[in-house]
Amino acid sequence: MMTGGGSREGTGPAAGKPRHIPVLLSEVLAALAPTDGETFLDGTFGAGGYTRAILEAAPASRVIAIDRDPSAIAAGAELAAANQGRLMLVEGRFGDLDRIATSAGHRSLDGVVLDIGVSSMQIDEPGRGFSFQSDGPLDMRMGGAGPSAADVVNRLAEKDLAEILWVYGEERRSRRIAAAIVARRAEEPFTRTGDLAGLIERLLGRPPGEARHPATRSFQALRIFVNDELGELARALDAAEHVLAPGGRLAIVTFHSLEDRLVKTFLKERAGRAPGASRHQPAGPAAAPPGFRFVNPQPLHPGKEETDRNPRARSARLRSAIRTDEPPSGASATLLVPRLSAGLDRLPRGER
Repeated sequence: MMTGGGSREGTGPAAGKPRHIPVLLSEVLAALAPTDGETFLDGTFGAGGYTRAILEAAPASRVIAIDRDPSAIAAGAELAAANQGRLMLVEGRFGDLDRIATSAGHRSLDGVVLDIGVSSMQIDEPGRGFSFQSDGPLDMRMGGAGPSAADVVNRLAEKDLAEILWVYGEERRSRRIAAAIVARRAEEPFTRTGDLAGLIERLLGRPPGEARHPATRSFQALRIFVNDELGELARALDAAEHVLAPGGRLAIVTFHSLEDRLVKTFLKERAGRAPGASRHQPAGPAAAPPGFRFVNPQPLHPGKEETDRNPRARSARLRSAIRTDEPPSGASATLLVPRLSAGLDRLPRGER
């Protein structure tokens, strides 16, 4: 998950440069190991990098590709036409991937890939309001539905704003920023990304030579909250466990510690590697049989050649696992998502 200017893919719309550079592509393909006759699901279609690679690697494979951004689905029409009968594009959320696969006639899948976060196409379009690098509407909605980032900063109570910044942005100065937002919005509401970023920069300062903008963590937190990104990821992990066939492969690329921590904890629990109980504590219920086995216990990171080519890949991590033949666990990965106070219910997040 990006931090206000990072991305899972792309170099931007600069002339002569491709907009789409799938992160850790060779490593993802190695984890998925596509072969002819298999069916895969790309839960974060974006510009279609992973989908295209799967279709090319196994010419008789099929892909169901999901994206909650209608513009991404529209842009993928040419790829779908070139792979008629092999690629199905679905506008939706990857947290519903099991239901989407079933509706498409596939009760089990051979592989699922998720590339978590906001795409370069979204970041590089100022009108989407994801980045403070270019001024635009303070929006941040991936699918265009539900409250925007402007709704959040202009309507939530100060303590709720501070909690969002602290939990989802890991921003140590969250209370100070929230207080400044509330004081300024009393005079004039926030409507532009540049306005909010400028307030935070003036408040926190920016040491000479500091590469990271002081608004990075705050923008990240707002985007995660507006799009319920961690909740969506948790639902996708549960869904993947239910829909992957025995031997099915799961590959997840993350960009942020909150995402990676959620994925790591989920896979450790499902692979039977969760920390054991203390011998001084009463024995709890027996652990469920492992539903996954790790491909590699430690995440894979991009090499220098890739980060030189695509600096936005620097924070990427790939974790992958293989589904066993054990039934899905009854536990829900949503229990691993950081909880916010009940006061935030006054501003419900995106429609489901």
